[in-house]
Amino acid sequence: MKHQQKSKPGSRATREEIIAEYLTGVYSYRELGAKHDVPHRSICDWVRESQGRKESWRDKTKRLNQLAKEHTPDVPKEVSALQAELRKSKLQNKLLQEILRLSEEYTGIELRKKYGTKRS
Repeated sequence: MKHQQKSKPGSRATREEIIAEYLTGVYSYRELGAKHDVPHRSICDWVRESQGRKESWRDKTKRLNQLAKEHTPDVPKEVSALQAELRKSKLQNKLLQEILRLSEEYTGIELRKKYGTKRS
């Protein structure tokens, strides 16, 4: 006598059973996930796929790349040059700040102007 094996959560038969159970409207994705020990997002994907509403990862990637291209403004060369110059100036400022900090640490003398001090 053969023992009937319980189908695995990801098998096609179990998927179809879970999808049919969801489509009855009695259970939510989360309830079915807990009942069948399957992630609720997987059930959601299975249902969407069975209804023909799930796009492939290639289509999704293509769509997202297209949206990113549409929302990226064309920057004139002059603005790009100014942005590069600003990055360079910020880097130079960081370098000078670090030189001052190291000099103060090495000599023990505060080199930066203190604002708000009393005049004599």
